[in-house]
Amino acid sequence: MPGKRRKETDRYAGVETRVQVFAVLMTAAFCILVYQLWQLQVVQQHEFAEKAESQRMTEKLLKAGRGRIYDRQGAILADNRPSVDVVMVPGECDKERYGEIARTLEELLGVSASRLLEDVKSLSRTPYQPITVKRDVSKADRVRVEEHAYALGPGVFTVVRPQRYYPYGKVGAQLLGHLSAITRREKESWGEKYTMNDRVGRLGLEAMYESLLHGRDGSMFVTQYVSGGSVLRSDRYGTPVVAPRDTLGHIIEVEGERIPPRPGEALHTTLDIGLQAACEEALAGEVGAIVVLEADTGAVLAMASTPTFDPNGDLGPLYSPDAPKPNPLFNRAMRENYPPGSVFKVMMAAAALEEGIIDENTRFYCPGFFQINGKGRRFHCWKHAGHGNIRVVDALAFSCDVFFYNVGLALGIDKLSAWAHKMGLGQKTGIDLPGEITGLIPTREWKARLRADEPVWERNWYPGDTVNVSIGQGSVSATPLQAAVMMACVTNGGWRVRPFLNQDRGPKLSERILSDRTLDIITRGMRKCVEKDDRAPTGTGKAAKIEGMAILGKTGSAQIMSLDEHKQYATEEDIPKYKRDHAWFVAGVIDREPRIALCILVEHGHHGSSSAAPLAKKVIRAFYGETGVPAMTTARAEGG
Repeated sequence: MPGKRRKETDRYAGVETRVQVFAVLMTAAFCILVYQLWQLQVVQQHEFAEKAESQRMTEKLLKAGRGRIYDRQGAILADNRPSVDVVMVPGECDKERYGEIARTLEELLGVSASRLLEDVKSLSRTPYQPITVKRDVSKADRVRVEEHAYALGPGVFTVVRPQRYYPYGKVGAQLLGHLSAITRREKESWGEKYTMNDRVGRLGLEAMYESLLHGRDGSMFVTQYVSGGSVLRSDRYGTPVVAPRDTLGHIIEVEGERIPPRPGEALHTTLDIGLQAACEEALAGEVGAIVVLEADTGAVLAMASTPTFDPNGDLGPLYSPDAPKPNPLFNRAMRENYPPGSVFKVMMAAAALEEGIIDENTRFYCPGFFQINGKGRRFHCWKHAGHGNIRVVDALAFSCDVFFYNVGLALGIDKLSAWAHKMGLGQKTGIDLPGEITGLIPTREWKARLRADEPVWERNWYPGDTVNVSIGQGSVSATPLQAAVMMACVTNGGWRVRPFLNQDRGPKLSERILSDRTLDIITRGMRKCVEKDDRAPTGTGKAAKIEGMAILGKTGSAQIMSLDEHKQYATEEDIPKYKRDHAWFVAGVIDREPRIALCILVEHGHHGSSSAAPLAKKVIRAFYGETGVPAMTTARAEGG
């Protein structure tokens, strides 16, 4: 059978070669595999170990408490209180009792059982994800939930979270501000210190000192599974703890060291909350503003604006297009311009005396009106019968318009505007609050820019423009805060102050801008405005007089409608409220420590003498008390 053997030999020819090639390939593959294993397990061991560890753990943030805000005497104006939320974890509840549990919660808390069951259904794939049943529950609600714990089961419990709280409610709300959710743009701008779950300051000090008050979150690391997410709870004291299971039911554990959060820093302010409450009470029922400064430093003791709001409540409606008018969020003390009217005459007198335009004995005749060069348009004095021959002391006391028409023309618009700015009018004061506006003191350049597209005669500045400006009318506008700064300069001996609220910011004064001689004359005129003199007519600010106290004062009525508009009404009381003049009163107390300067503005109050001056008396008494010494008391907190 030699032929058959030859066939089989041919059939397996080359098999040895193929086996050898296969063996070589297997050996090479094995060597590559061994090399890769060596590379992964030896050479890159630390790199992959770190990656594996990072994927095994997840970081949970521990929220930092926000810094407290205090008034000048240590009263807490903004604090963090524990807010209790009722939470349900479906995975920890008996599935057969979902309906019963939801109905019980509806009876206890007034929540919708059907809505709760819809939330439970939506979390069927992540049953250990907590559902917030009701936020910030009352103490009574919390007690009811705890009393019915046997019926609700282990899956319903309370969680304590920090909540910003303002003990004095509406008092000082516009100064303090409030919190709301951070926006995505803010998060991207402010960096790693913030998360999308943060609430940040809006308005007032909360916004101005956000970076100081915010603090820095801490962290803890917990077991991370491929699926599911870990969640935090809190104990009854608000301390964060890790839930026993993640959203899919995996058991989780805390890994490594816990990094505690760093609370925000405290903010100590110059605000006197008792005085602030007195100012807001004085303005009750009116739209307006009151500013009280420590005259020697510029420290803000009070800054009231009405209407106001409760920062502890729901502020959503105040930000809506249908927000009430006037809007309570709007701080009229520094974010609204008004024609200053006759309080502008304080600056006019100071400027004319310093420039040598007038002296103590300079007289101008007031017949009840004024004409430039004795002809043309008549500019009226508020006193139709006139004041006769009058000097600067009496012109301040009795608010003679004609005297200051003459002063304005002699001074000129250039010097007039320069002195107004020097004394703090028509420009930002530099207060440490967001949103301050500038006001306006007209100049030749301003008018030329404003009417750049009009004929040249419309762009020119005329003496009549100066006459109008001289009594705080025309295009002049200022904020109550600016008027208070002007008054502080007169009260403190001639230095312009920069108002401030943060005690650490401290005072900043200008060089002295008013001489003793000028201050002596202005002080006599402004004291005569308030103090009744039996030998002379009573000044326009007599309603602010307090026996035994040296008070400077100046009334003002800022016209917002033409006199012709008012003439159509038989009496002042017939004039609709919205057409009435704004009422001003600026004042200073010079014989007490600390000396204070204040400004009061009542929108559509008509006369400073009758609407604003009486409020000054209330404010001054509230600060100094019956003894003439500032009272070390604070307003009672709401609910306290």
